[in-house]
Amino acid sequence: MKVALLSESPADEAVLRVLVTAVLGAPPRFMAAGLRARGWPNVAQVLPAVIRHLHFNTDTDTLVVTADSDDSVVHTEEHEAPGYYHPHCRLCLLRGVFRQTTKKLPAARGRSRVLRCVGVAVPALEAWLLCGRDPQVGEAAWLAGQESGRPPYTRAELKGRVYGTDRPTLPHEIRRALEEAGRHRHDTRRLEADFPGFRALARDLRAAPARPEK
Repeated sequence: MKVALLSESPADEAVLRVLVTAVLGAPPRFMAAGLRARGWPNVAQVLPAVIRHLHFNTDTDTLVVTADSDDSVVHTEEHEAPGYYHPHCRLCLLRGVFRQTTKKLPAARGRSRVLRCVGVAVPALEAWLLCGRDPQVGEAAWLAGQESGRPPYTRAELKGRVYGTDRPTLPHEIRRALEEAGRHRHDTRRLEADFPGFRALARDLRAAPARPEK
């Protein structure tokens, strides 16, 4: 499988490489497409152009996209109902961008379209990194905090727990992120259980058929 990655930062991309490989059970061929957004909303803004570029100019099979939820609406099972779309849910929004962009594209490069794999980290990717190490951190805890108006932690606090500071240098951020992501290298079940936003990404990956390498 040939996989391209679109995320909010170099550290996020490094983590995605580890987690995508873990879900698939073997490393795919990561495409050196040089894709990166600068936080949200740039992810959603550049996504249509990225999809078209990959579709017409590369033989990429699958595009993996991730973003942080920040304080937006959390994707729930209700959102999975056929035809349901929440305009303030980033997972719904990114899936919608894929649908709108690909529905009229002609077949190219030997496949009908670039497949989508979307995940949203609630409230930030650092929460995924703390999974299994900090029992207070989980998507259910964040959702309950949103509903009560008392968040269990802040995004800055999550950064502090992972990096030792809420303003890490990029090399330190990548090193610590890879250390934490490495705990899930051989088993993503805990991450999928505690973070439905990651489980959605894992489902997409497992459902994506791999074309034979030429």
